[in-house]
Amino acid sequence: MAKPTVVIVGADKGGVGKTTVSRTLLDYFSTKKVPVRAFDTEFPRGTLKRFHPANTEVVDITSTADQMTVFDTLNTGSPSVTVIDVRAGLLSPVLSSLRKIGFLEAADAGQITFAVFHILGPSISSLDEIEETADSMTGAKYFLVKNFINDTQFFRWDRDTYNSYFRRIKDTATQLTIPKLNQMAYEQVEVASVPFLKFVANKGPRDEATNYSFVLRGYVRHWLANVWSEYDRIGLTNIVRSPSQGERSTEKPVQRNAEKSAERSTEKAAEK
Repeated sequence: MAKPTVVIVGADKGGVGKTTVSRTLLDYFSTKKVPVRAFDTEFPRGTLKRFHPANTEVVDITSTADQMTVFDTLNTGSPSVTVIDVRAGLLSPVLSSLRKIGFLEAADAGQITFAVFHILGPSISSLDEIEETADSMTGAKYFLVKNFINDTQFFRWDRDTYNSYFRRIKDTATQLTIPKLNQMAYEQVEVASVPFLKFVANKGPRDEATNYSFVLRGYVRHWLANVWSEYDRIGLTNIVRSPSQGERSTEKPVQRNAEKSAERSTEKAAEK
């Protein structure tokens, strides 16, 4: 049985695009043929579930019963990858709970692959989050994500302050950048309530043929290629696939290869 992998996407600050990043991860794993399940902690109304209803369950991550639903099922087989979209304000409490139940210790011992995508905001409060969260990253792959989806301007007001924070965790964290998606394209995907891949493939929620804008689909396709280039760069499939699965990634972290891969994937989806 493959070693279970848990990927947490979150931040203590709201409005930084956590669910957008979770959606790109689910689409990325889909194209890489990595079976994945997702938990949406925006209880009781889940945003992630609206876009990925087939493999997403809404849970109250502060509830012991729902924590059992998530973590007591990690070793039950496929899918071995679990993505948890943590709602605003809960990243630190969730990490604290994981420490209490022994999850972080198990990750440090190599029994579980653990990755945290910490979505940053543009304010000093996000920098404070880094310092607090980094203490819980023993045994975890820690990614600091600058998400430009909302035209965010990151820390331009004080470069020295920014650098002082990042120097503290430079050996334990990897930085990622999620580029800006054309606003009209983003809004149309929101209205369609489909994964980004389905929008590009001109498919509706039930895989029915639709008539989305060719131009907006092109913007989304190009944007996904850039996002996936970042995931290729950090070797994300190697992280979530344990050696016991007998697979090696042949990805090359080069932008043009990622874009071709994204275009081929979306073209195949459209053909189906």
